[in-house]
Amino acid sequence: MSGWGLAAWLMLGGSTVLLFIGMPVALTFITINIIGAGLYMGGEPGLMQLARSSVSSVTAFSLTPIPLFVLMGEILFHTGLALKVIEGVERLIKHVPGRLAVVAVVAGTVFSAISGSTIATTAMLGSLMLPIMLSRGYHPTIAAGPIMAIGAVDMLIPPSALTVLLGSLSGISISKLLIGGVLPGVILSVAFVLWIVIRVSISPCAGAGGQGRCGATPRLGALEPVFAYVLPTLSIFGVVVGALAAGWATPTECAALGAFATMLLALCYRALTWDAVLKALKGTAGISGMILFIILGATTFAQILSFSGASSGLVQFITGQGLSTNMIVVGMMLMLIFLGIFVDQVSMMMITLPIFMPIVQALGIDPIWFGVMFLICMQLGLLLPPHGLLLMTMRGVAPPSVTMGHIFIAVVPYVVMSLILLTAVFWIPQIATWLPKLIG
Repeated sequence: MSGWGLAAWLMLGGSTVLLFIGMPVALTFITINIIGAGLYMGGEPGLMQLARSSVSSVTAFSLTPIPLFVLMGEILFHTGLALKVIEGVERLIKHVPGRLAVVAVVAGTVFSAISGSTIATTAMLGSLMLPIMLSRGYHPTIAAGPIMAIGAVDMLIPPSALTVLLGSLSGISISKLLIGGVLPGVILSVAFVLWIVIRVSISPCAGAGGQGRCGATPRLGALEPVFAYVLPTLSIFGVVVGALAAGWATPTECAALGAFATMLLALCYRALTWDAVLKALKGTAGISGMILFIILGATTFAQILSFSGASSGLVQFITGQGLSTNMIVVGMMLMLIFLGIFVDQVSMMMITLPIFMPIVQALGIDPIWFGVMFLICMQLGLLLPPHGLLLMTMRGVAPPSVTMGHIFIAVVPYVVMSLILLTAVFWIPQIATWLPKLIG
């Protein structure tokens, strides 16, 4: 075996094995990095260089949006504004079939996009909304499906901490990647909502006994929570995306604006207590510290792969097989979907990006197009039976009446819609690239 082949097996294979046996992500890559630096970077000098690279990797200004986006989600959660928004949306669509399932998609999309933690959001909504939906007569497949399906859209619609992380690790423009996910994310969210409405309309007994019908006019009183909570909270999204799309602010400045707007909104509602602020700051510090620790391991991991010759060797091997660009992209997407069944999104990025991005650059692939498909694949893997992580999360928080069979059946239509979107983006790249090009 060639030198680069042995290095690739040691670095990539070793990290994969450690992840599969349950070692924490950051510790896995730091362990492999120390071994790799000792073997391929000259022993002690390599370890010193590893330390210097580790420090520089987490002091990059481009990473600043991550804790600010996380802070937005923590403030909304700990001040209680998140629950007020859920209640407002439910009252607005009171006469829509399957309204609680629709609320689960809308609320889950907003909160998981801001916090960047799909699994945490699924667990929160599963424990909060699933018992309520079951008590109101929703079939388990209708109740559980939307809560898991939010995993397919959470990183596509900004603001998203994990999209910033993907852009930082891959070298893709963070602002363009954030904007590029908007249209695919909206398409998928609308498709999910339409499926729920159609499914419950066809079989009313599946969703709260079919209480209400589309087209009914909400009472004036039902609109009060919308104007009081939903629209002001959505204005945060407008502040962040509007400033980013107009070019008035960088991603870091937009994140700061969003965090400031969130705290100002909570202050206006007199919900910004010291207790809520402390809890939000503690949560932000914990999540951000974990993400930055992971970035530290990922960046130095990529450097050691490059220094050992494994990156260039793998790129030359793959591009020398005579495969078309489309076939190579399809192969990378299938690998991402497969990995998603077993590991979390951050681990997927750390395992694949050091290999995928040099191939993307060598073949001249549009990085925004590739990045959006990367995001879709990461979430799609989490939804696939039998071991998708969101399925396992749902089983952990669901009541005993919801069986694993219910969970598998519930997720099927959302997996199909996600696959259709991925195929559409693959054959029509403009779905992902049109909006970033439009705003320049």
